[in-house]
Amino acid sequence: MLSKKGRGAARLAAAVMASGLVAAGAIATAGPAAADDTTSAHGGATATLGGLKVYDQAVVHGQGGDQPLGAGLFEMSVDNGGTLQTYCIDIHNPTQQQAKYQEVPWSASSLHNNADAGKIRWILQNSYPQVNDLEALAKKADAGHLTEKTAAAGTQVAIWRFSDHAKVDAVDPAAEKLADYLQKSAQNLSEPKASLTLTPPAVSGKSGNRLGPVTVHTNADSVTVAPAADVPSGVKVVGKDGKPVTSAAEGSQLFFDVPAGAADGTTSLTAQAATKVPVGRAFTGIGEHAKSQTQILAGSSESTVSAAATASWKKQGAIPAVTAEKNCSKGGVDVTASNKGDEVFRFALSGKKYEVAPGASRTVTVPVGEDQPYKIAVKGEGGFEKTFSGVLDCKTAGSGGGKPTPQPSPASVGGTNGGETGGGDLAETGSSSATPVIAGIAVVLVLVGGGSVFFLRKKKSGTA
Repeated sequence: MLSKKGRGAARLAAAVMASGLVAAGAIATAGPAAADDTTSAHGGATATLGGLKVYDQAVVHGQGGDQPLGAGLFEMSVDNGGTLQTYCIDIHNPTQQQAKYQEVPWSASSLHNNADAGKIRWILQNSYPQVNDLEALAKKADAGHLTEKTAAAGTQVAIWRFSDHAKVDAVDPAAEKLADYLQKSAQNLSEPKASLTLTPPAVSGKSGNRLGPVTVHTNADSVTVAPAADVPSGVKVVGKDGKPVTSAAEGSQLFFDVPAGAADGTTSLTAQAATKVPVGRAFTGIGEHAKSQTQILAGSSESTVSAAATASWKKQGAIPAVTAEKNCSKGGVDVTASNKGDEVFRFALSGKKYEVAPGASRTVTVPVGEDQPYKIAVKGEGGFEKTFSGVLDCKTAGSGGGKPTPQPSPASVGGTNGGETGGGDLAETGSSSATPVIAGIAVVLVLVGGGSVFFLRKKKSGTA
């Protein structure tokens, strides 16, 4: 049998190979001049929401009266291995069953303009499940006796007071004591670094040169690097010293070494690692599940994280690299075009024409309405075309002042008896799901007659 470490290595190797094949297929079908980018430029962990794992009850006080809801820890299954525990940071927005999520920086989430975001991270680091000694936690909070359920509920309530600035209380007295203690004690901490990202995610240049650098940013001890499965003959992924690389670390610089005379083309590399995702990283819904409520990381097992970078080259002319990233502060998507060729790169974007001189770059912010799907096409000379799609999700559902809808969300959570037991540091507890329990509760609430409203509102979606 493989040891735990050996199984992790084998899982990571298989994941790298699969990701490399996927990346290669995407580029092969897109061709050298066109691509449709619906994936995140940030990299990191991608996971599927399982359900509310450990929870108790809370009450939100709003314009429509008091609304009961479940408050506690969600659990996610990471693609290619791993488990995450998360709290909600968007109280009025519903979850979607089996929603897909992507790790993102605070700047690409509803925390982008929240002056209390750092206090949420303090709460996560100083409460359950990072703090497993519930007796000691209860003593600090003068809360009497805490269970995993009430500790999770009290922590979630305190987070909501900062993430949504909501008027919300825990039903259990001990949980309420904990929420008050965490709220009063919280201090502003800095944003945690990404588990894994590559910058920039796209480079370009003339054949006969090393294209890059692409810099690795990670909290992992080591990162596996793999070129696309169909990398053109002679093209290599190398380090700063020009030697081929298969692994990297924090701060490593990667280059695409393209031989002189190589036919104009494109390729990619995939970086992957097995690591714990830093507590406090934000997770937003992607794809068809982009409207699912935003989450924030409370605990992580060793999980597979990944990031990709692309390269394009030509012998002469304009040689562009175009990327896009959500800019919540500006309410839009930043499209950045760089040109490593010897001619001006001319392109059209949102009905306007732009130019990028050789050796220069230009960023254009395309305004996008909150919660609105976007499809941004960049069209340049010589048949160049690249499209970015997603949904802008930069605000909490309650920030518009809307009232909760008078019906429970199908995939929302709640109940009268609290969540199933278990929990603690995910590195020790592993994974499970409370989805069947939650589904049953939702049915009961509907039968009762429209019951409680949990995380309400129509909301957001997408990736940049």
